[in-house]
Amino acid sequence: MQTEPCMPAPLEAHLGFWLRFVSNHVSARFRQQLEANGVTLTEWVALRTLWAGSETGHARLIQALGMTKGAASKVVSRLEAKGLVRRRSTPGGTREQTLVLSESGRQWVPRLAALADANDEHFFGHLGARERQALMDAMQALVRHHQFNDIPTT
Repeated sequence: MQTEPCMPAPLEAHLGFWLRFVSNHVSARFRQQLEANGVTLTEWVALRTLWAGSETGHARLIQALGMTKGAASKVVSRLEAKGLVRRRSTPGGTREQTLVLSESGRQWVPRLAALADANDEHFFGHLGARERQALMDAMQALVRHHQFNDIPTT
């Protein structure tokens, strides 16, 4: 006896479809704004990570970017070439280095953060404070439940 397959639900019936739909638009607009300012999304995450500490080790940046050591090193090299980051040798004669924002980098992070704020306002500003908080709470609950740790950089 052969059973007929059930009809699949339309794409629009899936919450994941709507999350991806919105996320793609939010991310694409922000990526375009960053690139218009000469910074990639990955470089933005690196800059924002470095902003949080006075000196940051490569291991912390690698973890934040979710990249291999070699790939993260290329990001740092690009940021160095743009004059936004400096490498410092650690005391004690080891080959280990820490990363710091240059003065120019320290000036750029708040400007780029303002782009992120404006992007959020563009997409979510029409929602009331309660709705925005409920959406944030729901997303954070999903992150905790699934134990997501990597910051999205793509």
